[in-house]
Amino acid sequence: MLDREVAGAWELPEHLVMLRDTIRRFMADEVRPIEERQPHDCYALPKDDLRQLQAKARAAGLWCMASPEEYGGGGLGLLGQVIVAEEAAKCRMGAYVPACGAFGIDPPSVIWLGTPEQRQKYGVAGIEGGKKNFVAISEAAGGSDPARKIQTRAVKKGDRYVLNGTKMWITGAENADWGIVFARTGEAGMGEGISAFIVDRQTPGITCREIGVIRSYAPYEVTFDNVEVPEENLLGAEGQGFAICQKWLVHARVPYAAAVIGVAQAALDIAIDWARQRNVHKSLLADKQAVQWMIADSEMELRAARLLTWQAAWNGDLGRDIKTDASIAKVVSTETAGKVIDRCVQILGGMGVARELPLERWYRELRIKRIGEGPSEVHRMVLAREILKG
Repeated sequence: MLDREVAGAWELPEHLVMLRDTIRRFMADEVRPIEERQPHDCYALPKDDLRQLQAKARAAGLWCMASPEEYGGGGLGLLGQVIVAEEAAKCRMGAYVPACGAFGIDPPSVIWLGTPEQRQKYGVAGIEGGKKNFVAISEAAGGSDPARKIQTRAVKKGDRYVLNGTKMWITGAENADWGIVFARTGEAGMGEGISAFIVDRQTPGITCREIGVIRSYAPYEVTFDNVEVPEENLLGAEGQGFAICQKWLVHARVPYAAAVIGVAQAALDIAIDWARQRNVHKSLLADKQAVQWMIADSEMELRAARLLTWQAAWNGDLGRDIKTDASIAKVVSTETAGKVIDRCVQILGGMGVARELPLERWYRELRIKRIGEGPSEVHRMVLAREILKG
């Protein structure tokens, strides 16, 4: 009985352990050596370096790994995506540009819910040609409450929709080839009145304004002024956009959680190496109880956050509703990562805030993670409601 119980215990499948180890080697041998030659706050590699790096990734089968295999992607489930996300984040720009862009840019997963023509024109073209994309949900009226706060409107005129409105905090919009835009086609304040549209970036009437923030990779305010979108670019049925939005957000939160764990783990590894070597008052930092406890707390908290994230991914792969699992993983991982990096900066002292190391950049960038993909307070509210409903 004991052997059967142990055999049934949860553990990473062997193929994901092998994938994790492959990603680790690729990051160490290929990605970080190129990144180390770039400026501290760089968020894009030189084109020639990126092209060579991506060619090596493609050859190794490490390309658009979250996209379906039938369309040229890696076909990874959510747990596989989590493993990749954690390892790909372990570089200076990894919090927002995993593996410095080496593994390509997966099209938003909801594009595979579209028509065959939409999947081919936007999804497959994104995988094969490296087309960039954006997703536009948030608005100034309230990014954390899209069902009620989306004001951008799409009005049907003949064989097309006309979009008017402004989106905020949209990452990658300026240099994207296309995007998915959520706009209101029905009554104000109702989730049922939202529709999803595939919008080509070069369509007349779209303008972008950079919004400076504490990270180097700035998001954009995107304005739509009488932007005409052909009716065949409606993604899903009219009025069903909020369900598409929710599906994308819930599943995206799980790799998002894994990525911040990866950054925090990389920071902790730096702090541990520093503590083992740094002499202070005739002994190593590693011998100081205060430092030992900071390292121990960080290790325990990261392990807990990682397991919660893996559980959310595992449940997602089983087809279960992971709305609460994803919220838990997102809150615990982002808040844990912030605490861990803060401790790491403290352990390194002056070097913790020096640009010779990535800690100060990670410290800034991870602060945003507690707001992006829904702030911690909103996730707590959602979780509380689910618990209290019984």
